Amino acid sequence: MKNIKRFFTAKIAVTQAFRLDFFKAKALSYTTIVLALLIISSGIVVAGDSPRGLSALPSNPPIPTDNPSGTNVYPSKMDKKQELGYLLFFDPKVSGDGSISCADCHDPKQGWGFADPISRGYPGTVHWRNSQTAVNSGYLNKIFWEGGTTSLESQAPAAAGGGVAGNGSPDMMESRLRFSPEYVKRFKEVFGLEWPNMDHAWDAIAAFERYLSQPDTPFDKFMRGDKNALASKAQKGMEIFKGKANCIACHNGPMLSDEKFYDIGVADAPEFEESGLQQVTVRFQHYSKGSSEEIYRTSKHDLGIYFKQKRLEDRGKFRIAPLRYLKYTAPYMHNGTLFTLDEVIEFYNKGGGEDRWGNKTKILKPLNLTKDEKEALKEFLLSTSGEEIRLPVPKVPDYAPMADWQPKK
Repeated sequence: MKNIKRFFTAKIAVTQAFRLDFFKAKALSYTTIVLALLIISSGIVVAGDSPRGLSALPSNPPIPTDNPSGTNVYPSKMDKKQELGYLLFFDPKVSGDGSISCADCHDPKQGWGFADPISRGYPGTVHWRNSQTAVNSGYLNKIFWEGGTTSLESQAPAAAGGGVAGNGSPDMMESRLRFSPEYVKRFKEVFGLEWPNMDHAWDAIAAFERYLSQPDTPFDKFMRGDKNALASKAQKGMEIFKGKANCIACHNGPMLSDEKFYDIGVADAPEFEESGLQQVTVRFQHYSKGSSEEIYRTSKHDLGIYFKQKRLEDRGKFRIAPLRYLKYTAPYMHNGTLFTLDEVIEFYNKGGGEDRWGNKTKILKPLNLTKDEKEALKEFLLSTSGEEIRLPVPKVPDYAPMADWQPKK
């Protein structure tokens, strides 16, 4: 059942950008209510739990019961499952043609994201959105810009199997891992398996991504009571964030995102106009996600979560981005059209962008921030980043003919 659930969750994320909710449908019991109240009362929160306030990140992201692992986060030592995921994250065997890895779009030297506005695509294609950082992704309830998956365990196969991303066949990727004696050894050590399989590979990658967490930034330390953790300028910026600028209306909770969907008027990426291959990608996304022929034939825009229910009022809406690790993750927005935090602040200072669809959120209005207020706000935004998370690129396991290392029978 676990394998079936993951297959559908990943497949729908790739082709339709929404998950198969009936797999998660459960009757709400008194036990569930009691547990929810206990979680709320204990102060354990993740992104989206705090409707208007700000709070520090928990010391480690939530660990799903069906993928138990250690609570280790950077810079502590990884556990065995995280070490396996570390190798898989950097291994191009986990792709269609064996030439790209997770790290090619989530590069540690580029903030564990991608420094170009539009992410690279599978060879022969281009992507249509900016790659988000993998750092702190374990705290999110909605992953991808349209919230297409709800866990790292389902995000990994969606990305590795996506037509313009990894484009990998599970059978082929699994076969590659089975021809590596080191992977065979590690999968047996971590999972007790005789042979690697992709469901457990996704579990290991997810465990590694949870390791890429940063719960001890200056902002977090300040929120836990260290009033010296933020300089006075950053503290002033926090007050502007919560007050005059009203950023907190959407950017709240420990991840500084309510994880809801808004149209804020972000302009199209220039590549959409300039590149024929880019237009092929955009139209392929429209077609594969089930849009009408009129939209598929004529639209040149990224319609965001419109594809989920095909409602016109959803055009141009994307999940609000977390405001974590910002120091290292430029460019910003779903298509990387804003290159600096100064540009981001000025975008909001003007009240956002064009209301192309008539769906632009009413929250955004011109802010009339002064130069000093903009600088203070930027200082606060930088405080949600700690030291850069640096890990060396590992040497991934080699292939070897089975006859050379399998015991003779």
